[in-house]
Amino acid sequence: MPTFGLTQFIFLLEAAVWTLALSALGFIGGGLVGFVVALARISPSRIIRWTATAYVQLIQGTPLLVLLFIVYFGLSIAGFNNLPALLAAGVAITLYTSAFLAEIWRGSIRSIAKTQWEAAECLGLSRWQRMTRVILPQSLRIATPPTVGFLVQVIKNTSLASAIGFVELAQAGKLINNSTFQPFSIFMVVAAIYFAICFPLTLASRKLERKLNVSNR
Repeated sequence: MPTFGLTQFIFLLEAAVWTLALSALGFIGGGLVGFVVALARISPSRIIRWTATAYVQLIQGTPLLVLLFIVYFGLSIAGFNNLPALLAAGVAITLYTSAFLAEIWRGSIRSIAKTQWEAAECLGLSRWQRMTRVILPQSLRIATPPTVGFLVQVIKNTSLASAIGFVELAQAGKLINNSTFQPFSIFMVVAAIYFAICFPLTLASRKLERKLNVSNR
């Protein structure tokens, strides 16, 4: 019977790199989409606000695993055959991430005191100038800690991508276990790698929260 050794450990590390790649793809894509949705959520236009709200509620109310199936099989039905699992998982996690980041950032923008909005308006600044020069720089200070904290959740949720055939860290552990039959040892190593990735980010989030003094706002 094969045993867990250096070769298997290297395979797990390679899978961890793919986990990070998928996390980065989904987080960056979700950040871009989420920023647009966050601005749409505070738009003066009621139609735009309602559309953005419906998008957020729909995505947040749908489990990530279901999103993965919808994107992967939906695009296949649409004619995109042999779709790489990385791309399908990246799209699904982008959608998932965008809805949550949009709400984090909308809340941060809304937390800025009304007097700041009024002062910027009194200066004769346009709405775009008020946002970019006054509101967003202040809201960035508030949004950074929860954004970093949410990144940890994104990294852990990439384990669901194994359902559509993407070999990330958790799936790599399953594959090794199928040949070595040492689940305790293997998944302890998998857990340790996840911890090594996520714990520094958790510490960074807490440090940023203390440094930015967000909790005392």
